[in-house]
Amino acid sequence: MITREQVTVRIVHTRPEHGEALEKLQHVVFPTLTDDEIFTAKKYRKHIELFPQGQFVALVTHEGRAPLVAGSTVTFRANFDFDHPNHTYAEAIADGWLTNHTPDGEWLYGGDLNVHPDYHGRGLGSRLYRARQKLVERLGLRGEIAGAMLPGYHKYRSQMSIETWLQHVIDGKIHTSPLSMQLGKGFKVRAILRDHITDPRCDNCAALIVRENPNYRRRHH
Repeated sequence: MITREQVTVRIVHTRPEHGEALEKLQHVVFPTLTDDEIFTAKKYRKHIELFPQGQFVALVTHEGRAPLVAGSTVTFRANFDFDHPNHTYAEAIADGWLTNHTPDGEWLYGGDLNVHPDYHGRGLGSRLYRARQKLVERLGLRGEIAGAMLPGYHKYRSQMSIETWLQHVIDGKIHTSPLSMQLGKGFKVRAILRDHITDPRCDNCAALIVRENPNYRRRHH
């Protein structure tokens, strides 16, 4: 068992040489996703071309060893119609290539955030979310949006609808990862996104979550 003291963590911008390790990590963390929902090494390198400041990796270093890629987050800028929120994950990420990135978009869209299971509980996810929040503040964006996965629902499917289960999570009556953690970091649920992502644990649904930037100043055109 690796003790916490033996590991150091750094959050850095994604670089092209991280691509292969990140592709392997995708399959570990997201085993249910399809090819158009999974990021490959080539796709990660495309993200760096399009929006380098929005891509982050968590590097962990064990004493005397080279740094390992243990987590990451992919983001892009977008405008979003909250009156018509339903969309698929593959549509949002342009089948993983992020070619929907809008350089002057008002929102930061979280394409994903993942941490290797071996490093859960070490604060990597929190540090990646903080990197995104700092980016939103630095760019003066309205905030962050994402489609949050709902893997815990399968344990309650026979007892309640996904709407009821989600309300229980929002109310703190049910704890589920990662949504409970996201709510704890200031995200709010705006809608249920149906047929959003390939995840039979939650009937392919996700939650549209939003974390607004309290310092946002509306642009004047």
